[in-house]
Amino acid sequence: MPRRPQGPRLHWRKLPGGKGVYEIRDTDNGRIRISTGTERREEAESALQDYLDRKKRNSGPTRAEELTIGQVLEIYAEEHGPHTADPARIAYAIDALVPFWGGIFVSEVKGALCRRYANQRVHKRTGKKASDGTVRRELGTLQAALKHAAKEGHLIGEAPSVTLPPKPDSKERWLTRQEAAWLLRAARHLNSDGRHLADFIVCGLYTGSRKATMLALHIDTPSISGGHADTVNGLLYRKPQGKVMTKKQQGVARLPTPYLSKLRRQAKSGRRYVVERTIIVKGEKTRTQVADIRKGWARAVELAEEMAAKKEIKLNLSDVTPHTLKHTAITWALQSGADFWSAAGYFSTSVETLQDVYGHHHPDWQESAREAAARKGKKA
Repeated sequence: MPRRPQGPRLHWRKLPGGKGVYEIRDTDNGRIRISTGTERREEAESALQDYLDRKKRNSGPTRAEELTIGQVLEIYAEEHGPHTADPARIAYAIDALVPFWGGIFVSEVKGALCRRYANQRVHKRTGKKASDGTVRRELGTLQAALKHAAKEGHLIGEAPSVTLPPKPDSKERWLTRQEAAWLLRAARHLNSDGRHLADFIVCGLYTGSRKATMLALHIDTPSISGGHADTVNGLLYRKPQGKVMTKKQQGVARLPTPYLSKLRRQAKSGRRYVVERTIIVKGEKTRTQVADIRKGWARAVELAEEMAAKKEIKLNLSDVTPHTLKHTAITWALQSGADFWSAAGYFSTSVETLQDVYGHHHPDWQESAREAAARKGKKA
């Protein structure tokens, strides 16, 4: 009598040298064996759950009342996420959406449910209510995931509409030169995060690039995983090799002379990445790319306020984020008289956005209208 299939389960497989690894075994579909790549039980169980979710997912078009939001978000993350300018941003949004939306069917998406999510959404770390801007970005990801499912044939019919909170006013927070100096000073005082966080801040202030772009930048080496700084020709290539340009533009920029000189010195010393850290492995120093700067950034903000307070300088950087560096770079450039067309090309931002969000920082803002009004006043 043939043995009854046991279904997907975890199996401990011993490896040479006394170590081992959990693997997923599934006899429902033949003899499938998939390594989880971990010896930790909780991580292996998570991998098994992901496998079960994929197995239960219908491969063909599915009706809205049979397809869950969790499945839609998983499809979106797998099929669309890796090809975006900032996959981590999508991942953060999905992590926030799943606890509330994961088990809800697509057919249940209504305005009332969207508003309930907005009212209940709080930050895990602080416990404070999420802002309309945060909720709007997350629900925007949900809407994009639903449209993707419909477009790619996973969902039968049209994607339901997601109700978004009102669009908040454009955030114009930018650093004064004093604030930037204190933040940079604090970063350099950190232990393990100091040097690479300082490099991140300097890159942001000079190039106005986005966080994900800066963390992926190589030095003098074109790559498919990130852009690169060409210290020979003095050019910054924000976009990875072969990547299709998205709405999050990643254009080429000419590096400012002071920053180019810094990068050339780093290149001579053997640096491979614009933002990198040095770690010690088996007694030897190894250079490695930095994946994220969230913890170092938070500590630098606190330390900057503490250091300034000792000099009796009141500093409030509580609303400053890594993206503030982009706002700062653009604001400083326009305050110095950069024209909108050149600034748009350099910062990979549309002229319309520069005029709408940052235009009032330019010394010639509304100058022609002001002069016209003055001439009219004289005639009167």
